[in-house]
Amino acid sequence: MLTFKIPTPKEFSFDRCFEFLLRSPKELLHQCADNKVIKLVRINGKDILFEMFWAGDQSLQVDILNGSITKAEKAELQLFIEEWFDLITDLKPFYTLARKDSLLKDLVQKFHGYRIIGQPDLFESLVWAVLGQQINLQFAYTLKQRFVETFGEKITFKNQPYYLFPQPEVVSHLTDEHLLPLQFSRQKSKYTALIAQAFVNGEISKQKLAGLPLTEAKEMLMKIKGVGNWTANYALMKTFRYPDAFPLEDAGVHNAIKNLKKLKAKPTLDQVRRQFKKYKGWEAYATLYLWKSL
Repeated sequence: MLTFKIPTPKEFSFDRCFEFLLRSPKELLHQCADNKVIKLVRINGKDILFEMFWAGDQSLQVDILNGSITKAEKAELQLFIEEWFDLITDLKPFYTLARKDSLLKDLVQKFHGYRIIGQPDLFESLVWAVLGQQINLQFAYTLKQRFVETFGEKITFKNQPYYLFPQPEVVSHLTDEHLLPLQFSRQKSKYTALIAQAFVNGEISKQKLAGLPLTEAKEMLMKIKGVGNWTANYALMKTFRYPDAFPLEDAGVHNAIKNLKKLKAKPTLDQVRRQFKKYKGWEAYATLYLWKSL
C-alpha cells in the first residue's frame, strides 16, 4: 500500500473538519469512520480510492487503497486534498481580525482550525448549490444521494461501493422524466441539466474561471439559467476560495447574526452588509464561522 503525508498549517484542526464531513449519513462521496475519511477521486482518467487520517505530527496521512499510483498522480492527489481542506490559506490574519470582533471572537476560539471544506469540482459545487435551494439540508442530501446513486459511476472495494459525482456529459442529457422520480422539482431538474450543458458546451469550466476577479467570475456563472447571486457566491467560495465570495442572502448567516446579537428579528440585508464590511477580504471565513455557530 502506498502511503504518504501532507503537512498542515498550525491553524488546522482535523477534528473540526471531520465534524463537517460527518454532517449527513446520506453522503455518498466520502465515508467517515474511526476518525478516517475514505474517498474516490478520478485523476487523469484513473479512479483512485484513498483513506486519510490525522497522523498526529501536524500532518495528514494518505493511504492508497486500490493499487499503485505514479508520482504525477500522487502530486495531483495531494493538490486535490490541499484544495479540499483549504490547507494553503494562511488563517493567521483572519484570526487576528476576528479576535477583535464581538461577533467572531468566541467562535474562532471555540472552533480554532476549522477550515472551508471545499468542492474542488466546480460542476459538483454548482449542482449541489442548486439542490440545496429553498429546502432543508437533510432533504438536499436525500436528493444528492438519489442523484449520485442513479447517475454517478462507482467502484466496489471490499464489498463496499464508492461513488463519483455524475459527469456533465451524462447529466446534460437528463430530463424531467429522469429527475422528477428522484423528487427533484421541475425547476431543479431544468437547472441541473442546463448547468451540465454549459460545461459540455465549453461555456463554463474551472479553467475558464481560475484567476478571474470575483465580479467577472460571478457574471460568467450567472449567465447560466438557474445560477443566481447566492449560487454563484457559494460555488466561488467552495471551489475557488474567493475570500470575498459569500452568500449575502443566506438564511443561516442571518440567523447566526440574529442569535449572536440577540436581535428580536433577522437583520436586514443592509445590516448584514454593514456587519461584513468589518470582514473585508475574509467574508467567506466569517460566513463559515457564523454558520458553525448554528
